[in-house]
Amino acid sequence: MAEKRENRGHFRIVIWTSIAVLIGAAWIATSRPQSQCRCFPGDTCWPSAEEWDSLNKTVGGRLIATVPIASPCHDSFPGVSFDAEKCAQIQANWGRPELHYESTHSPMAAFFANMSCDPFTPRDAQCIVGAYVPYAVNASSAEDYRHTAAFATKHNIRLVIRNTGHDYMGKSTGAGALALWTRNIGDISVLDYESTGYTGKAMKIGAGVQASEAQEAANAHGLIVVEGDCPSVGIAGGYIQGGGTSPLGSKFGLAVDQVLEWEVVTATGKLLVATPNQNEDLYWALSGGGGGTYGMVLSVTVKLHPNMPTASATLSFIESSDAYWDIVQTFITNLPAIEAAGVTVYWQTIPGNMFRMPQSYFPNGTAEELERLLQPTLKALDRSGIPYDFSTTVFPTFQDSFNTLVPETDVYEVNIGGRIIPQSLVTSDSAALVDAIKTIVSNGGVLSGVSMDVSRLPPSPNSVHPAWRNSLFLAFISTMYDRHNMTANLIEHQKVTNVLVAALDKLTLSGAAYMNEADFNEPNWQQVFYGENYAKLLAIKRKYDPDDIFWGPTAVGSEAWEVATDGRLCKAGKK
Repeated sequence: MAEKRENRGHFRIVIWTSIAVLIGAAWIATSRPQSQCRCFPGDTCWPSAEEWDSLNKTVGGRLIATVPIASPCHDSFPGVSFDAEKCAQIQANWGRPELHYESTHSPMAAFFANMSCDPFTPRDAQCIVGAYVPYAVNASSAEDYRHTAAFATKHNIRLVIRNTGHDYMGKSTGAGALALWTRNIGDISVLDYESTGYTGKAMKIGAGVQASEAQEAANAHGLIVVEGDCPSVGIAGGYIQGGGTSPLGSKFGLAVDQVLEWEVVTATGKLLVATPNQNEDLYWALSGGGGGTYGMVLSVTVKLHPNMPTASATLSFIESSDAYWDIVQTFITNLPAIEAAGVTVYWQTIPGNMFRMPQSYFPNGTAEELERLLQPTLKALDRSGIPYDFSTTVFPTFQDSFNTLVPETDVYEVNIGGRIIPQSLVTSDSAALVDAIKTIVSNGGVLSGVSMDVSRLPPSPNSVHPAWRNSLFLAFISTMYDRHNMTANLIEHQKVTNVLVAALDKLTLSGAAYMNEADFNEPNWQQVFYGENYAKLLAIKRKYDPDDIFWGPTAVGSEAWEVATDGRLCKAGKK
């Protein structure tokens, strides 16, 4: 069975002969071109209106000039008038993922837009293309991939691969860049797959397919696909290429552990299929080595699993005394037994001594079994006299549990960091771990845990950080993002780096982090995000992309380049 999602992009019509004028007028003043940098708007090397028009024709009219989605909130963007009613609608929906993933340019992590054109700044504040990509190709095929990469290469322009814009690390946007926008590559096929390593049901997923779309197609066949905890994330992009945490993690492993093959276009335009037995080095690198750096993924094929009843439990309590931390310690020390049974648990410690476990998933489990697994924590609460809310439910299918526990989610506007917490730390010194969490919370941070056992190795090796195989939970650390004050966010992010994450680093000296949900200012990112795999990943990067066409912050090989003060991308030390 094959399905194709309707193309849902809605774009402002632009007269192509005026594109260069539009972009130039809406840009910050730039410096002269530099031979060691990518070409930048305002440089003499920047393509002419005729050259952009030629690319537009080559890709079938799918080149889109950026008109910032918040431009109706300001007076200054060329061709767009202030509209109070539209601005109010934009402000009201700014936290909704669809406002951003239906655009070609707007990152959901507002930090990377750098208030270039922000709906919450005053009407007379700047509205420029700025940190946004000035152009994007609404790709629909391998040919579009080839033409986009070839144009960027010919004109020495920074190339960005953008899917839905779910991106905490700043890889899917960039000043002066041409974006390959994969959002509308929506083919979904359920297959009977056979290879030396796997025989069974599988799904071929187009580059732009979101988790909810893939799950709906799988459910129609009585099957499930391993997805993340946000329904609108694009599966084939940075999510699965970076590893992919999942509510199904303790049952089936990481999302990347399901990968059977990749369909990828290289920097030179070759369309390759990468499997454990064909272009196996590229398969290995794409499978956990990070997105947007080895090639342009057109599709990924993954294992499917039978759908099943799923038991879930929720728990919450608030307590002002130190007894709160005794309960948290009991909960954490009980996690190994919970995960070993196949349960994945999401939980939070929040300033004000609030504990929440809003989601837990026990595929093929019963409510009684799940409650029994949580008994150490429940008994500790009963002994302490702390009031708490606890409930269990068994849902007919996994997706029923997911849809109930994860209602429509807004964009997480946070400053973030993270660490992968090893099982050994909990068994050796759980009190020290709890003290570190206490430090994080007392300094205004929220610690969110994704607790899953992904220790089972997949049949085909992949390049996820080896720390995942000995992990107890992912610690996602966050403070609130300030929509109105970028300086405050810079200060908060320094606190995340130097205080909050540092509290865990004292315990995990060879620390590791999930590269999709981490501190983009991580000073030792090669080791923390990639571990012992980095040298091999870098060699594969150089093999398939010797001219560094693909670049993103903290991506493999990115240390060879850096972003200048005006936003342009330059070779390191050559600004």
